Amino acid sequence: MIENPNVRLADLLDRRAEGHEPAPQAVLAALSEGGMFVPVTPAGAVLFLPDDEQPPTLLGFTDAALGTRLLPEAAGMVHCDLARLRDILEKTGVTVLGVRSGNGQAIVPEQVLRDWATHGPGPGAEMTLSWSTDPVAVALRDALVRRIREFPAVRSVWVAQVRWQAGGEEHLLLHVAVDEDLPSASADRLLQTLLREEVKLGSHHPKVGMIALNTTTHAEHIDQLDRAGLDTVRHDVGSGQVRVISREYDDPKPAPADGAGPRPRAKRPWFGRS
Repeated sequence: MIENPNVRLADLLDRRAEGHEPAPQAVLAALSEGGMFVPVTPAGAVLFLPDDEQPPTLLGFTDAALGTRLLPEAAGMVHCDLARLRDILEKTGVTVLGVRSGNGQAIVPEQVLRDWATHGPGPGAEMTLSWSTDPVAVALRDALVRRIREFPAVRSVWVAQVRWQAGGEEHLLLHVAVDEDLPSASADRLLQTLLREEVKLGSHHPKVGMIALNTTTHAEHIDQLDRAGLDTVRHDVGSGQVRVISREYDDPKPAPADGAGPRPRAKRPWFGRS
């Protein structure tokens, strides 16, 4: 059994004491590389933390000695790599993951956890974000323009094609910047509204995931998203204005031939709106 602590994950979580809030995907990437230690019962079953008001929580630790000290009621600590963690998540349906280090902790939001368990990241994985012209991505952007005002806590949404470097899995991903604590109820409701009322996904369409970011604690990551050239929808609550940033509007149109009028703009299909 592997007994080495997950040093990278511990460093990420410990930095919270200095005011550096790691993005959820950074936590999951470090978790993918080095795993975590999960408490078990005397019979060898995973020990979940019950809560009268919340779903059961899967609690993990960056090293076994820390877990034994902080959770003495556990019979032992078992190292779980990515494959075992995915197996636990799929079989138990647990929706809350908590990770502890010596000086910090992280709670992974339900939507992020579900997306990670289904799509990645794989061992040592990081994701690459790129601009997407997929009809689903365009439909999500346009739907955000129509609906984002209904969610005052939402400030910006970036629409991207994501590719996990390990395994090559690809799908669409929304990063949602919110002015509220995580996990974000506004970001969850926004995604549910889009997929329930605006963009109907079929079996042949790409999957859509979501990661919520806090505008203050994840400011550095938000700056990186702003520089990534992604389709972006911004909402100014004070003025009520919605601004769309897209390369689609920046690309120069070819000049018409001599004597020809301007080319008509191609009509975009009304995609999957109920």
